[in-house]
Formats: sequence, C-alpha cells, structure tokens
Amino acid sequence: MIQFHFSVQTRSSSRRLACALICLAALAASAAHAANKQLRIGTLVPKNSLYHRQLMEIGETWRTAQGGSAKYLVFTDGSQGGEAEMARRMRIGQLQGALLSVVGLREIEPSIAALQVMPLLFRNWEEVDYVREKMRPAMEKKFLDKGFVVLAWGDAGWVRFFSKEAALRPDDFKRMKFFAWGSEPEQQSIMKSLGYTPVPLETTDILPAIQTGMINVVPSTPYFALASQIYNAAPNMLEINWAPIVGALVVTQKTWDEMTPEVRDAVRATSEKAGVQIRAKARQEVDEAVDAMKKRGLTVNKPNAEQMREWNDLAEKLYPRIRGSMVPAETFDEVFAHLKAFRAGKAK
Repeated sequence: MIQFHFSVQTRSSSRRLACALICLAALAASAAHAANKQLRIGTLVPKNSLYHRQLMEIGETWRTAQGGSAKYLVFTDGSQGGEAEMARRMRIGQLQGALLSVVGLREIEPSIAALQVMPLLFRNWEEVDYVREKMRPAMEKKFLDKGFVVLAWGDAGWVRFFSKEAALRPDDFKRMKFFAWGSEPEQQSIMKSLGYTPVPLETTDILPAIQTGMINVVPSTPYFALASQIYNAAPNMLEINWAPIVGALVVTQKTWDEMTPEVRDAVRATSEKAGVQIRAKARQEVDEAVDAMKKRGLTVNKPNAEQMREWNDLAEKLYPRIRGSMVPAETFDEVFAHLKAFRAGKAK
C-alpha cells in the first residue's frame, strides 16, 4: 500500500512537472517569436526621401510598442521588384506590407484605379481629397475583404510628361515611345488604339531605357523625375496635371491580426499622422522639384488654350474606354457623382 501510494504521487508529480515544462517551452517559444518578430515593408520610393522617413517613423512606433528585439525593415528604391511583384510578395509572406501607388494597389483591389487613371478629371487637390474621403470607408472594406489593412493614404504629386523633345499637343507625342507600367495591359491597349506607342517596363528600367532611346517619354511626378534624374535624359516637361499619383500603406491582415490591440492603436495613430504629412509635403514638393530642375536645364512647356482643348478632348475620348476596363463601371460612375456634387456645392 505504501509503495502504491508512492507511485501514485510520483506519477502525479511527473505529470505536474511535464505540464510545467510544456508551459515553460510555450512561453520560451512565444518569447522567441516576439524577439524575432519582423515587419518588412517594400516600396519604390527613394531612400531618405520624405516617404521613407515617414515609413521609418511608423516602424519605430511599431517596434517600440511590440517590444523585445522586434525588427522593422524598409526596402526602398524598388529593391523588392515592381509594385505588382511587391503585392505578390505580400501574399506569400515575404513582405508584411508595402507603400504602393494605384499601380500596385489595383493588384489587390481593381476599383482603386478610379483615383488615378482618369486623366484631367481632377482639377485640384481639393477635389482629390473630397472624392477619396467619400470613397475611403467602402474602399478600405474592399481591401480588408481581400486580406489587407489600409493604414495610411498618401499622394505624390501630379503626373507630367517628361520627354526628350519638346511637345505641346497630343499628336506631338504620337511619334514618341512612352514608358508604360508592365502590369497595365488595358492601358497599353487603349494607348495603341489611339495611335500611341507604349513600352511596358518596370520602374527600375526607366532611366536606362530613356538614356538608350528605348523610350522617349516618361509620365512622372516632378519629385520622382528629380530624384531619379530622369529629367537629365528627358529635359522637356509638359505642364499639365494629367492625373494625381495616389497611394496607400497597406499591411496584410495576418500581420495586423498578430498585433495586440495596443500595438494596433499606436500604429494606426502614427500612420494616420504620416499620411497627412506625406500629402501636405508631397504637394509642396511638386513646385519645389520643378524649380530645382529648371535651374539645372529643364524646359517647361505650357499648352495654350487651344492646345489644352485638344488635351481635354483626348481625355473625353478616353473615359468611355476606361469605364468597365481599367475602372469598374460602378466605381467610375461613383467618382463622377462625387465630383458633380462637390462642384455644385462650390458653385453656390
């Protein structure tokens, strides 16, 4: 009986010890997981640019809130590939997030294209802001349904045309070869049907392509043209606000769900603040970049009233082709409805 009692106690103690060891192992694994936690963000923006600095601030907030030896890495200058490639890398877990323009965001949710691909639609930033904020809740829900969380909205200036030779009319560009995003076959098809020559490339290929004559025209924001030195090989800029470059910082829902509520709140607040700063500073940098390039040899070509009518006529021809192909018809109509309401309100 004594021996039996002893063996029962031993087995009970052994079970308690085993449970304790399992708990300790779980805690150790959890600690190791936290210590090795990484948040990897990809982007095309240049190192040390405004956008990069804002991403680093968001990362520092996450790293501090996360604790342990969590690491935050930002891969700039397209080192993780083009925007379509970065969207793919997020899906397979190689990246946890990315700061993308509409070119990459539409790989996740096509309706986002409505904010960027409709030429000469928006007259100013006030209109862009109004339409984006009206569409923001539903748009963010669409991204969430696809497994991504939108942390901040930004923009990077207006697209202008940088070319080797001076050009003022739409027809002037028909003899030239345009840089086109490799991930936008619909846009290329539309351009070809109107007599233009798109050359699909990745962003990292732009500078060597224009230096070698593979392309003659780069649709680009002034800031990017300055930072990438495109203007040296394409020293003519057509001064029209063709379309805004709109973007957002997104992370995968899996990454978001792994954060504690406290970490999420901290990251959300910092990201929202970063978005406001990015938008304000990026818009200011448009004029600053143009002035800097003019001092270094850039020629700014401004269309007269007649030439501007030709550009507006071209945009009107493009809208029916964009609706239902590059932008879902429902979203296309929603943008126009918001703009109509905004302009009617301003007219009062």
